[in-house]
Amino acid sequence: MTTVTTRTVTYPADGLTMVGHLALPAGSGRRPAVLIGPEGPGLNDFQRRRADALAELGYVALAFDINGGRWFTDPEEMLARVTPLLSTPRRMRDIGHAALGILHAEPRTDPDRIAAIGYGTGGAIALELGRDGVDLRAIGTVNALTTGRPGEAARIRCPVWAGVGSEDPIMPPAQREAFAAEIQDAGVDWRLVLYGGAVHAFHHPPVDHPVVPGVAHHPRHAQRAWRDVVDLLTECLPLAE
Repeated sequence: MTTVTTRTVTYPADGLTMVGHLALPAGSGRRPAVLIGPEGPGLNDFQRRRADALAELGYVALAFDINGGRWFTDPEEMLARVTPLLSTPRRMRDIGHAALGILHAEPRTDPDRIAAIGYGTGGAIALELGRDGVDLRAIGTVNALTTGRPGEAARIRCPVWAGVGSEDPIMPPAQREAFAAEIQDAGVDWRLVLYGGAVHAFHHPPVDHPVVPGVAHHPRHAQRAWRDVVDLLTECLPLAE
């Protein structure tokens, strides 16, 4: 296994002190980098391990924070935090740009080779960075088929991959169609994968607290979605360039 170095990084965003997890691959040279955005409850060990796994592959990886170091176990508290956030593109972009600034400040990061992936709210933030014209090599989202303001999808400068459960009540067929229409009309190189029988947050292991309705883990599709994300990075953010 490749030696990975990790550290906690704190930085301001959205009026909070964010607490991210930075994972660095072995070596000392510059490497391509990946932002990893968490789902609505916040950053936890699951997403930290995702950053570590990408660093083992050779990427600089930052699992960024969206809730000021909090992991919400109460669904109502979580919704009270993320619902207004999801309706305010500027706030999402500011959170994304703050995390991007941490990556750019890391000497191991190749600033010309950065991708953004995210889950749920973190995926919506990744998409908003694209709509804001950020120079990314790829955007990957799971359970985040959010649409933007008219015309802004044309500013996305990289391929977009999106995955969603076929039975996801939070991202239903109408939302999938709206997302597909927006991004197709913008001329973006895009893919949408439906994971049959899966619902919302199917990628995340079971938790020991209440969740919003329509959330359940799907072990096989969780593994498949992760492989699809890694394949996206392999294609668009190759380790040797």
